[in-house]
Amino acid sequence: MNSQNLVLGTEDELSEAIGEKLVSLTNGKLIVNQKLRQNGFGYLKKRIHNFCQLAERHPVLLITDLDNAACPEKLKLSWLKERKEPDSFIFRVAVREIESWILADHSGLNTLFGKKAGKFPDNPDLLPNPKATLLSLAGKAPRDVKEALVAKKGSTAIQGIQYNSLLCDFVKRNWNPEEASLRSKSLALTINSLNKLAENI
Repeated sequence: MNSQNLVLGTEDELSEAIGEKLVSLTNGKLIVNQKLRQNGFGYLKKRIHNFCQLAERHPVLLITDLDNAACPEKLKLSWLKERKEPDSFIFRVAVREIESWILADHSGLNTLFGKKAGKFPDNPDLLPNPKATLLSLAGKAPRDVKEALVAKKGSTAIQGIQYNSLLCDFVKRNWNPEEASLRSKSLALTINSLNKLAENI
């Protein structure tokens, strides 16, 4: 079987874990051989033209959060300016944050948070703050999960100190991107783009 190395660019540790999981869905046709990230989107935006140049030689998957931008198309235009994306450059935007893709897998979240967590969102791409929703649900999770994800009372931190490590482990072991893609259009677009690229190898 032919395989192609892929460069993965992300904002943070959690996005990187999700990117690797999505690439694994191609069953070895695409393989992550280089991971590029720093904290936040600034690193990705500043080097967007470098990613385009890389994509002339190797497939590139870049994942960033929409955050407060109006829509994915406008965000991409503001980054790329007049430059056209190479065919092997998959530039995808999680709406509005990468946590929306996690929230979209209800079965997986049930195993992590338990039945007392409450109702999971049917269309997490519509949430104004997916991370806040995830943390709110985590507040009703079993004690060990709650303590890992939610910051202690009185803390100035937004999240618990094990937030990234626990969710990255969840993504690797239990997160089901196929189920999640049924509730998240931005995730479905990413999976479809990877599948199309893999088909042409």
